[in-house]
Amino acid sequence: MKLIITGGAGFIGSAVVRQAAQDPANEIFVIDKMTYAATRGSIAGAEQTGRVKLIVEDICNADRMVELVSEIRPDAILHLAAESHVDRSISGPQAFIETNILGSYNLLEAARKYWSSLGSAEQSSFRFLHVSTDEVYGSLGSDGLFNEETPYDPSSPYSASKASSDHLAKAWHRTFGLPVVVSNCSNNYGPYHFPEKLIPLVTLNAMGGRQLPVYGKGDNVRDWLFVEDHARALLLIARKGQPGETYNVGGRNERTNLQVVEAICDELDRVMPADAPRRNLITFVKDRPGHDHRYAIDATKLERELGWKAQENFETGLAKTIRWYLDNEAWWGPLRERVYSGERLGLPANV
Repeated sequence: MKLIITGGAGFIGSAVVRQAAQDPANEIFVIDKMTYAATRGSIAGAEQTGRVKLIVEDICNADRMVELVSEIRPDAILHLAAESHVDRSISGPQAFIETNILGSYNLLEAARKYWSSLGSAEQSSFRFLHVSTDEVYGSLGSDGLFNEETPYDPSSPYSASKASSDHLAKAWHRTFGLPVVVSNCSNNYGPYHFPEKLIPLVTLNAMGGRQLPVYGKGDNVRDWLFVEDHARALLLIARKGQPGETYNVGGRNERTNLQVVEAICDELDRVMPADAPRRNLITFVKDRPGHDHRYAIDATKLERELGWKAQENFETGLAKTIRWYLDNEAWWGPLRERVYSGERLGLPANV
């Protein structure tokens, strides 16, 4: 397949690029603005195959999106470009509105213009995969799971912007016939994760003997999905997903935030012993505004209809992730030094 992958130098996008590049029949065009969270080193190996081309461009540039899609003539577009950190959306929501909503609109329109020019056979095989999050569904109680029919109830500027782009994507299918598929995933983790997110932040802080901040009581629950499992799901959905359908992608690995932090401490103590247990570094800090209590995904539809199944559980995935960070300081070291050093984010800006 000839693929356009937006946000392909980011965390999840780069995992999709690396997997897609393993197939010599694929030709991959990465469109990425190269914000603070994008790292070319995450796709360097894939670029060496000669089948991956990085195009540095902003999806908010509508004219350029039309030009690129028309020139590349893709078989599928996998749209992962997004501002994605909830904490940053609290302190600076404008970038989330611009990229996640307006940028997605630009890409949908570029895809529609290109798709309209195709013959009937090419139109029927084309796919636009809009990649989203379980956070659009809001917060669960102690029971139940999000499924594809769960009503949207976003809490943060980030999740509200993603909910908006989800609705746009579905509307472009219903109104214009564009063969759009939407996926909503649970929390991802794994190698090449920018160190502002919980697991890489705690891992690197614990490696350095720094305090490990946990919001509130640490009892917020997330369903954790190893990023390589998610990448496999997205490539499968791009090939076999039915237009107009939504597929939830989850790992069936619910953990409280405190359990996650404690698991990281214990694994590091096992592979990199310190003078004292790293659990002693845990400190509880004021919760962030609008912090949803629990997310959990029901991935039955994806498993039943397309045959996907996660290969990693939380324990095996976390062990692989921590080992990767131990072995790849050359990747994360410059980011910690020049881009983000581990300070508290998510405090509302003064108004």
